Amino acid sequence: MNNVISISAVREKKKIEQGDLEYQKLVSSMDKVELLEEMMRFQEERFREGELTLLLMIRGRILFKTLERNAETQELRDLAKSYRRHLKLELEHYQCHSG
Repeated sequence: MNNVISISAVREKKKIEQGDLEYQKLVSSMDKVELLEEMMRFQEERFREGELTLLLMIRGRILFKTLERNAETQELRDLAKSYRRHLKLELEHYQCHSG
């Protein structure tokens, strides 16, 4: 399997990550109810878009990492971890197949 990474995709990802520090601050300050509400907003936006955009992938990784870290139940922790892994794979795929 050939894993050629698109330099333009990597640059675009880094640019969005740098610009999304505010989102990271926002999510890290949320309590558990707000995090769950944000998860619902994330899912609704993904549904509206019809696909995972690069911005959604990056924000989703931030959100689900925070959810995983703050989960009070093993089930929520496992769910967040599963979503985060999925988004990581989607990002890797994006980087190898864009540009």
